[in-house]
Amino acid sequence: MNSNEIEIHKELKKYFGFSQFKGLQEQVITSILGKTNTFVIMPTGGGKSLCYQLPALIQEGTAIVVSPLIALMKNQVDAIRSLSSENGIAHVLNSSLTKTEIAQVKKDITSGLTKLLYVAPESLTKEEYVAFLQSVPISFVAIDEAHCISEWGHDFRPEYRNLRNIIKQLGKVPIIGLTATATPKVQEDILKNLDMSDANTFKASFNRPNLYYEVRTKTKNIESDIIRFIKQHKGKSGIIYCLSRKKVESIAEVLQVNGISAVPYHAGLDAKTRAKHQDMFLMEDVDVVVATIAFGMGIDKPDVRFVIHHDIPKSLESYYQETGRAGRDGGEGHCLAYYSYKDVEKLEKFMSGKPVAEQEIGFALLQEVVAYAETSMSRRKFLLHYFGEEFDSENGEGADMDDNVRNPKHKVEAKEQVVKLLEIVRDTKHIYKSKEIVFTLIGRINAVIKAHKTDTQPYFGSGSDHDEKYWMALLRQVLVTGLLSKDIETYGIIKITQEGLDFIKNPVSFMMSEDHEYTEADDETIVTGGKSSGTADEVLTGMLRELRKKVAKKLGVPPFVVFQDPSIEDMALKYPITIQELYNIHGVGEGKAKKYGSEFVALISRYVEDNDIIRPDDLVVKSTGVNSANKLYIIQNIDRKLSLNDIASAKGLTMDALIKEMEQIVYSGTKLNIKYWLDDILDDDQQEEIHDYFMESESDKIEDALKEFDGDYDIDELRLMRIKFISEVAN
Repeated sequence: MNSNEIEIHKELKKYFGFSQFKGLQEQVITSILGKTNTFVIMPTGGGKSLCYQLPALIQEGTAIVVSPLIALMKNQVDAIRSLSSENGIAHVLNSSLTKTEIAQVKKDITSGLTKLLYVAPESLTKEEYVAFLQSVPISFVAIDEAHCISEWGHDFRPEYRNLRNIIKQLGKVPIIGLTATATPKVQEDILKNLDMSDANTFKASFNRPNLYYEVRTKTKNIESDIIRFIKQHKGKSGIIYCLSRKKVESIAEVLQVNGISAVPYHAGLDAKTRAKHQDMFLMEDVDVVVATIAFGMGIDKPDVRFVIHHDIPKSLESYYQETGRAGRDGGEGHCLAYYSYKDVEKLEKFMSGKPVAEQEIGFALLQEVVAYAETSMSRRKFLLHYFGEEFDSENGEGADMDDNVRNPKHKVEAKEQVVKLLEIVRDTKHIYKSKEIVFTLIGRINAVIKAHKTDTQPYFGSGSDHDEKYWMALLRQVLVTGLLSKDIETYGIIKITQEGLDFIKNPVSFMMSEDHEYTEADDETIVTGGKSSGTADEVLTGMLRELRKKVAKKLGVPPFVVFQDPSIEDMALKYPITIQELYNIHGVGEGKAKKYGSEFVALISRYVEDNDIIRPDDLVVKSTGVNSANKLYIIQNIDRKLSLNDIASAKGLTMDALIKEMEQIVYSGTKLNIKYWLDDILDDDQQEEIHDYFMESESDKIEDALKEFDGDYDIDELRLMRIKFISEVAN
């Protein structure tokens, strides 16, 4: 070590108590001490803040740190103050300070006591602050979360765009940009915008070898799946991310009801509750936090063991950031995301209200997430490629930590198709994004293709022997192997690389993995528990059906009046052996359980004993009685004979949704007397005709009833009559 190196090692020990730097820290600090513009890309948890804190503490003057997160600034200031006997060593300058506090900050800076001044970008634009900062020695300006500068970053802040002009007013001070996530596109944006293309750039590896990546199909039974997953990781800390506050609340409730200690966290809660929930998580009073993406920014909990994405995030950056909260201590970290294309369509719908430029960026970022979820190649290789990093999926660190590598999909030879694809990119002269390239291959015309007259070319439709999905999957895999690239300037435009041109001349084998098929679960399953877990015990199902027939015959009612099919299947899945446990069965409420339940639980109990069945405790997912407030309101107001239209609009429900709620109420065994409403729509004869139909029918399916009456009654009339029928006959 030369004397400089010995010096900074001594300072590191003195201030932070570490005897060794981590990763690239030492090189970054040396660059900053050399007064050079510096750009640092380092994943969260890599020790980014030390890179500017140490040089600030040992240099003359005050370092300005621009950060978008007030909570984070406060944490950092407290941390630095704990290293020194002087409180004034670090300060925050933002809109929350009083005049007296501002005066104190200025005094400490002027006297040379303050080494780090944390400011929000908005505060830096105030003329009085700029004038003051011009009058004191500044060591450097650090811009934390620098991706906020780029519209392509996942946290774009327009006020960051103006930073360069303000810094110029402070005289010639070096700039340090830091970010925990940046694709090549965002990196270029940051350097351009801060006018520091000469910066020393340091980029740490984005590979987190201890994280296991998994994507599952999102089915109607997602709640049971999550509960089962958490119970397999009993006592471990985890975070579940959802896109909406409403979802956060309902998932937290379902977890609590099922004996998992969980709290919600989102911006709609007051600051006190948020802080309390965050502390409970840090102090391990609760195992799980269910949160919107607002959570975890200021969290540094090293032993988060799983991160679950209930909804797919808007960009791969967000996904990387959020999964990156797992396993910071190097121990296990399971990253599980649920994916369905429906969610993607929902996000696209949200975007359609935004300005066109923003929409385009949003769509492009979202398509990368879709590609990640649907790909069947190594997820780690895919992610790292997105961040501009090569990964050896045979021997790289953590190569087998991913569901696609552990359960490889079928591979097919695609050498000829790759050549065809590359030729089309070459021959259409690099003007198209992936969609148009695939359309050209399969011979589909859209406005862009028409404008360029591509549809008149001899190669148009030359790949029509395969479908759109096949070509999309192939295109993604060819991109990751580097035969094609996405242009940085006009993001999304596909270009052929030198390797691609060489491949056309000398094609070699290219084994393509077939993409995942994510099919939606059927809509028959209403609440948690319905049939889509698909492992109901068929022998027991048969026995329960027989019993149902017998009970129905005795009472002189159709079998579906006793229990509906989904309820029977759910019993054969969960083996309830007490009336209490029957309440947790899909579509069975207290009333119904008490009225018909005893023979059924007796049969199941005998069956379980005779066949030595181990009952799956974790499968008895209790539902929270979410909407129970709605249900109560509906029952009370139907008792008061209120108009159904008024009930629906009071609760913000469509008529369809209200009828669904009413169906759940009566199928669970509660009476609803809606005769007053039906009397206005149907006369007595009509009501009797429909009543008799249900009495004689084998099934309560509305499609069958519609067929039977062939247009005499509409769907709502039949559904309401079915409610009246079940209510009178069953309950």
